[in-house]
Amino acid sequence: MVCAMPPTGADLAIPLTDGGSLASELFLPQSAGPHPGVLVLHESFGLNDDIRRIAARFADEGYAALVPNLFSHGSRIVCLSRVMTDMVRGAVDREIADILAARTALADRPDVDADRIAVAGFCLGGGFALIAATKPGFRAAAVNYGDVPKDRAKLDGVCPVVASFGGRDRLFGRNMAERLEAHLSALGVSHDVHTYDDAGHSFFSQHEGWQGWLARLPSPMAVGPDASASADGWQRMLTFFDEHVRGPAT
Repeated sequence: MVCAMPPTGADLAIPLTDGGSLASELFLPQSAGPHPGVLVLHESFGLNDDIRRIAARFADEGYAALVPNLFSHGSRIVCLSRVMTDMVRGAVDREIADILAARTALADRPDVDADRIAVAGFCLGGGFALIAATKPGFRAAAVNYGDVPKDRAKLDGVCPVVASFGGRDRLFGRNMAERLEAHLSALGVSHDVHTYDDAGHSFFSQHEGWQGWLARLPSPMAVGPDASASADGWQRMLTFFDEHVRGPAT
């Protein structure tokens, strides 16, 4: 059996204010621009073939998809440890600054419509997408099985949100969905939040190699792909983006 090669994006180095750079990959539609844009924020496994496949799917739907590597500031394990520590402390200013730098780089491209940019995050990236969505410049956010802050005030100013969670995920599942639903309803923000009862964590993903082996280990998150949840969640994202990103600003 011949396996399809994973998609590859164009490598971009995004300059940062500290003199460093943020590695990223850009996936463009085949049609002429300007295109709506979407930042795709990776899981804790980093910028791998799985997240490339997701970004390529957005490009196939007409979005210029940029994937910043949030582990660009050192080795994977050092960066992951730092990022996880920041999340536990609720102090993710460094990560959000990187995401906003990526957003600026995407918006500055002549083949991208700077006024029509979304952010879509998965797992670790889902939590970051939700916080980034409180900053100017995003028309909508897709939050997939990400962390939701307890403090509603942290979501002040958030743009419209479409979110998906797995019911079998005991850490980032129904509890997070219900919290996010309550926050967004109280804030009066347009949203579509759904829990897929039979799915676990990372149901969009199809990890391979050592990452696939690690993902299959038993855990309270019940990590693993779910074709039904993935198909429906993907269509809900596209429909929501059609309304809030491709459609006229409100």
